[in-house]
Amino acid sequence: MSYDVEKPDEQWRAELDPAEYAVLRQAATEPAFTGEYTDTKTRGVYSCRACGAELFTSTTKFESHCGWPSFYDPKDTDAVELVEDRSHGMVRTEVRCARCGSHLGHVFEGEGYPTPTDQRYCINSISLRLTPAEG
Repeated sequence: MSYDVEKPDEQWRAELDPAEYAVLRQAATEPAFTGEYTDTKTRGVYSCRACGAELFTSTTKFESHCGWPSFYDPKDTDAVELVEDRSHGMVRTEVRCARCGSHLGHVFEGEGYPTPTDQRYCINSISLRLTPAEG
C-alpha cells in the first residue's frame, strides 16, 4: 500500500509521543472514556494527528456512549481507508487515514443508532486533532 505521506519509522517515533505512536502507527487503542474528544461538542474539523489530513467534521459526530468519539460519516469518502481487521479473534473493519495509513479506529454498521448512515466510526481521540470552526 502506497500513501501520499510516507515516513521511516524513526521519523514517526520522533514526531509522535509514545501514546500517539502506539495508536497511530501500531494500531493500539486508547482506554475508553479517557480521550480528549470523547464528549467534545465544539464545531470544527477533525484531522489526522500524524499528517494533518481532514478526516471528520463535528456535524457528523454523535454521542454513542461507547467511550470514544463517534462519527457517522467521514468528511470525504476518500479521506479514510477501510481495511479488514481479524486481530483479537474478531472480524472488524479498521479505519486508517487514507493519506498516511495511520490507524484511527474501527467502523461498525447496523447497531441501530439514529444516524443517516447506520455506521459508527469509533475513532481514538489521540488519532485526531480538532480545529475549531471560526465564528
